[in-house]
Amino acid sequence: MSFLQGMWFCVIGLLFAGFLLLEGFDFGVGMATRFIARDGDERTLFMRAIGPHWDGNEVWLITAGGAMFAAFPLWYASLFSGYYILLFLVLVALIIRGVSFEFASRAITDKERNVWQWANFIGSLFAPFFLGMMLTSFIQGVPMDDKGNAWVGFFGVFNWLSVVGGIAVVFFCFIHGLHFLSLKLGPGDSRRMLNTTEKLYWIAYPALVVFVILSMFMTDFYSKRPISTWLLTVVVLGATICGHVSAMKKRGGFAFASSGITLMALIAWIFNGIFPRVMIADDPAKSILIQDASGSPYSLKVMTVVLCIFLPIVLIYIIWSYFIQRKRIVSDDVSMTDVRPAVAAK
Repeated sequence: MSFLQGMWFCVIGLLFAGFLLLEGFDFGVGMATRFIARDGDERTLFMRAIGPHWDGNEVWLITAGGAMFAAFPLWYASLFSGYYILLFLVLVALIIRGVSFEFASRAITDKERNVWQWANFIGSLFAPFFLGMMLTSFIQGVPMDDKGNAWVGFFGVFNWLSVVGGIAVVFFCFIHGLHFLSLKLGPGDSRRMLNTTEKLYWIAYPALVVFVILSMFMTDFYSKRPISTWLLTVVVLGATICGHVSAMKKRGGFAFASSGITLMALIAWIFNGIFPRVMIADDPAKSILIQDASGSPYSLKVMTVVLCIFLPIVLIYIIWSYFIQRKRIVSDDVSMTDVRPAVAAK
């Protein structure tokens, strides 16, 4: 395995981690529109909190898929064909969620607005669930042939670990979203979000224990790479405890950072466990290694040059966009009333 092959394996892992870090709180806020919001106006307020960011955050997933296609075409082909139905469901959920922002803002009546707010909630709930299922399913070893063709049947997708993994991703995205809302809403609402997460964290501990026990029996992570796997497991648990303590002390910034680290550490746990493989077959001899799935050295060099040029620009733009949108929004914000004139005119 060359340096560039290893580097691009890490880059793709970072792109998935960046996606969960940023889009994770978008999903969580979408879930909060039904689990936490008190009425339609508050649901609109929540959606406005992520309005400037959600589409930019989704680009991380597209970039991760594109980088996988260019750097590791065999990995891309095997994963996307093997999990075609699950990824199709993810795409449908993302589309439903994406259009909901536009149509909810243009709704004439409260009924129409409610329909699109439900669409936002459903997309925000099922997109991370299906993604979590895929991520925790393909690490268990799937039926593959010598050419890397994968056949993931019903029980390959729906099993205890993949279902718990999907629920875990949804749960931590929800907490991450509430932490984001604690930074974007007024003092009263901010405290309400942290009070809620303070209680939710008590569910996270037994869920993590169940996830670790299942992964010990259904993956080879703890036998093949025990030290780094246990280290990352401790990082996930430590970040969860930090998030819980921060919520109890009403430190929204630390709580948000902690829940973000938890989600990124989950991706690091997966990529550390599969290394040096990219696809794990039920027959170990047929697993796809990084060097086997890689594109040509020339394509990796070109991609590295492009990465060095555009990555700083993209990161600066993202930081700038969050900086200029840092202001808190409150329920009596004038921007909340832009749907009312349309109703009055009708």
